[in-house]
Amino acid sequence: MIQWFPGHMAKARREVEENLKLVDVVVEIVDARTPLSSQNPMLQDVIKEKEKVIVLMKRDLADDEKTLDWLNKLNDEHTKSIAVAANNQNDIHKAIQLIHSVGLESQKRMTDKGVNKRPVRAMMVGIPNVGKSTLINRFVNRKIARIGDRPGITKHQQWIKINKDFELLDTPGILWPKFENPDDGKRLAIIGTIKDNLIPADDVTAFLLTYLFEHYPESIQERYDLRNIDDMWEVFVTIGKKRGALESGGHVNFEKVSQIVLRDFRAGKLGKISLE
Repeated sequence: MIQWFPGHMAKARREVEENLKLVDVVVEIVDARTPLSSQNPMLQDVIKEKEKVIVLMKRDLADDEKTLDWLNKLNDEHTKSIAVAANNQNDIHKAIQLIHSVGLESQKRMTDKGVNKRPVRAMMVGIPNVGKSTLINRFVNRKIARIGDRPGITKHQQWIKINKDFELLDTPGILWPKFENPDDGKRLAIIGTIKDNLIPADDVTAFLLTYLFEHYPESIQERYDLRNIDDMWEVFVTIGKKRGALESGGHVNFEKVSQIVLRDFRAGKLGKISLE
């Protein structure tokens, strides 16, 4: 069982709870390749019945058919969802419109009771490294939130003005204390949400390759020219030899093979793939 709960994430949870009453809508950012595993169950407990929009980021890296299925599954009475590619301006515009309209509808219930109208306020939440900071920067069309390929870049809350009628509260990425299902942890390690040194890279890569052989065999065949290989050790050796992941004596370095495969997956070089 994987356990991971840095102090700043515990603090972030308290801040989310304290600021929930200040916002009209919660925007949860998830990775389109792992829409379920990248939802934080602890956040669901905190958010409760608050209106929510789920944004599936990196749709350009995910299986289009699977993404459509997930959008249909995620929509319910209190939740709307949308899939976004960060570099697609039309996607960004649609996301802003959806979040603002859901927040406006939520706020209307308060203004109908006599509360003064104000800009719609949305709280941005999500686990680390799913594209939250990138999305915020696209919303304002300039660099406000720090971004990077390391999880946990955002450490503090900040209010961000999108326009005169729309404001965002950015919050640090929050992981939950433990993964009851170890496969959830592996999926998050594959997409880079969990730091690479927390789970053995060869275990994560073997999990990914097994999944690809079952669901996207053509992606491995095209990238690594792998066919009819059943043994995972042989798979690593074959990829290592083809990609030059060798150490002294000509032996294959499994760590380097893992880095190659994970890097290829994260960059979309294995094709558009969803992990669940």
